[in-house]
Formats: sequence, C-alpha cells, structure tokens
Amino acid sequence: MLVAREGPNCETAQLYRSVADHLAAVKPDALVIFTSDHLNTFFLNNYPTLSIGVTDQTSGPNDGTPGIQPCSVPVSEHLASHLYSFGLRHAFDLALTQEFEIDHTILVPLHFLTSDMQLPIVPVFINGIVQPLPAAQRCFALGQMVRRAVEALASDARVAVLGSGSFSLDIGGPRAPAGMHSGVPDPTWARTILDHMRNGRVDDLLNEATSDQLARAGNVAGEVLNWIAMLGFVGDRKPRFLEPQLERGHAYGVWRWD
Repeated sequence: MLVAREGPNCETAQLYRSVADHLAAVKPDALVIFTSDHLNTFFLNNYPTLSIGVTDQTSGPNDGTPGIQPCSVPVSEHLASHLYSFGLRHAFDLALTQEFEIDHTILVPLHFLTSDMQLPIVPVFINGIVQPLPAAQRCFALGQMVRRAVEALASDARVAVLGSGSFSLDIGGPRAPAGMHSGVPDPTWARTILDHMRNGRVDDLLNEATSDQLARAGNVAGEVLNWIAMLGFVGDRKPRFLEPQLERGHAYGVWRWD
C-alpha cells in the first residue's frame, strides 16, 4: 500500500529491488522464511513457540493486507518435512502445522522479491508476539539447526533464507507514540541491532536481546528473533548489503556465500 501510494521509486520499493536483485542472482530452488504469525493462523489457545508449515501449497493473506491480492504460494513439502524431522532428531521439539495460511510478513516480501509467487517456501514460525518469547540464543540455535539440515540434504538444492520482522515497533499498544496507532518506541535499540549485524557482533546481539529489552522496544519487537534465527543460518558472515528504515523500525539486508 505504501509503494502504491508513493510510487515505484520510493525508498521502500528501491530497497526491496536491491534485495530482489541479490535473490535473483543466486537462483534458489526454495526459500525458508523465519516469520511470526500475528494471531491469524494460531491463537492464544494454541500458539506454538516454534513451528514448521508442512504442506504442498498455502494461501493468503489471512489478515486482509491492503494491496496484496489473494493468492496461492507453493510450499516445498519435501524440504519442510526434512527440516521438521531433522529438528526432532537434533533436540528441537518443533510443532508441525499442515493446514495454515500466511499473512503480510510473508506475502509482502514475496510480492516484491518473487512477484509471480512461484518460488516454493518453507515457513518457520517463531513466536515473536505472545509472551513469554523464546530466548534469542534458542532462536539462533534454530537457525544453525536449519543450516545443518539443509547441508544434510541428499540433493544439491539451492536454499535461500529470509528473516521477516521489525526491530522496534508497537501497534495499538501503550508504547505507540501519543495519538498514533503504531510507531517506533526504541529507535536506539534498532540502531544497536543494525550496528551489531553490520559488524558481525552476533554474541553481543544475543546477550542484549533479552525479553525485557524486546518488551521495551514494542509489542511486535520480538520479530527480531526471526532475524536472529536467520543469523544462525548465515553464520559469522557480514552482510553484503544492509540498509535501515529506522523511522519504520526495521531494515533490509543481504548475506551471501559467493
């Protein structure tokens, strides 16, 4: 909706294009997405801490995201099943969901990165919304496990990974700016995250991303755990590209192996 209003040359569109160019260059066969469900697929009576979507196709948006038309998205069922079973064998008691839809945290990036929606995905849901949140160290270990699982594949499939979410954001809560529905309550924390990622200081980020700090940063600031899981996958590499949008409490970045 923002890009539709401001035009294809606005900052957000340009940042997405930069990421899309990198994604197109590596030609992945599948995209693992670390994401947080916003009480659309799961609810308080059954909200898993860590879950993998295992099916052959999903759809959305299930939250009425403006500007995104209803669509179907392929899921790499083979890869999803492999990640799930590999995790169970390596000390991750993951939940499994086979009937689910996806919301803006997946469909908005896909809209800009893979406009035809034909790249198979594997959604890995991390609770970044409902207290208590998982520890940053556990989410980082999750990313490491997913990497080992990909490396253990019998095929030579090319797998890309996406972390989707905010660093500091409060929506409809007490930390939103006065008179506004949403806003960034802790831009200093967002800058700290960027500085740690830009310089490869993962240990510092993990130690500082405590539950108290995430709570101060807003009611959806736990989405940074999706980025932390992605960092577990990419290891100690520094980003090839990392640009902030601090006024929105998030950033755009790329890590590559080549």
